[in-house]
Amino acid sequence: MALGYDQPLYVLAFDHRGSFERDLFQAKPPVSPEVHANIEDAKRVIGDAFAQAVARGAPKNAAGILTDEEYGSPVVDMAKQNGFVFAMPVEKSGQAEFEFEYGDDFGAHIERFDPAFAKVLVRYNPEGDADLNARQTERLNQLSDWLHDRDRKLLYELLVPATDEQLAKCGGDQARYDREIRPDLVVEVLRESQAAGIEPDVWKIEGLESRADCERIAQQARVGEHRKGVVCVVLGRGADENKVLFWLKTAAGVPGFNGFAVGRTLWLDALQSLCAGTASRADTVRAIADRYLHMIEGYA
Repeated sequence: MALGYDQPLYVLAFDHRGSFERDLFQAKPPVSPEVHANIEDAKRVIGDAFAQAVARGAPKNAAGILTDEEYGSPVVDMAKQNGFVFAMPVEKSGQAEFEFEYGDDFGAHIERFDPAFAKVLVRYNPEGDADLNARQTERLNQLSDWLHDRDRKLLYELLVPATDEQLAKCGGDQARYDREIRPDLVVEVLRESQAAGIEPDVWKIEGLESRADCERIAQQARVGEHRKGVVCVVLGRGADENKVLFWLKTAAGVPGFNGFAVGRTLWLDALQSLCAGTASRADTVRAIADRYLHMIEGYA
């Protein structure tokens, strides 16, 4: 199987676990059976919104979902029944260091559900903790090799959190770090990962402030003839809708950028209203579908 992906990819992401427990139900793991059932049902609401969006015109060949095994299995079953593209995470939720959710059994879980993409979220700063980076690189190599040995695809969600020193250079201004420092670091992470033999098919990249930075990162993602099909998608990072739309418009049309994977921006406040009893289930489904369709329009 060739490296990369040759279709647009508009992903509604709700593989979050800790944030559902904490932000929607004020719970800590291990959660009660009641909370587990409530989170599972909240994810069904998002799945229903996705299906509604497809029925209303979201392109089925490009639309996709990203959800988890623990709480999202019923939505995965729905996606399979309807032929929707779906991805599933392999990492433990909410950890500073990437570790496999199911340890050495990660492969059995991937094969059981058979997602289009196995997704991993990694926090990696090339100027950060060298030992941490080395441990994560070793696990990423294991994952990348396992997937590609079996003709399976890797979706790598990269977060590059600022070190204290980097943030200090920007006067403590996160927006300035994102604008002035992070793009170079992203290019370096891609370069280091490729040199280490880690080969994502899709890079999920934090929103960028300039088209030039999008171009540099996409070019690095595709360096080498065998990577010419590799693509990047924009992640939302929980930002407000206008900011995410700005990031999408910045990346849209850049060769090597192929869509987005956005989560909390699309569903968090809608689900909070549902949980508070101030919105109906039908209204919540429609609100999430509306925002998802708006993102697709914003990227296209």
